[in-house]
Amino acid sequence: MATHAVDGSVLLFKKLGGVFAIIVGGLIAAIGADVESSTIIAIGILFVVVGAILLVLSVIRRNESGEAR
Repeated sequence: MATHAVDGSVLLFKKLGGVFAIIVGGLIAAIGADVESSTIIAIGILFVVVGAILLVLSVIRRNESGEAR
């Protein structure tokens, strides 16, 4: 659980940023597939990967604890 208010805002930013990046990346990749442009598809996939990384980082940070289990 977040111990400080600052941690909560960072987690919220990573979650919203990750979801937004995944949605935008999917749309960009779909547009690239429609116009048959491998560059646009690659940019869309890059956005999806960045979004997934942000979501994973938010989960890892949320699950961090100072105690060893």
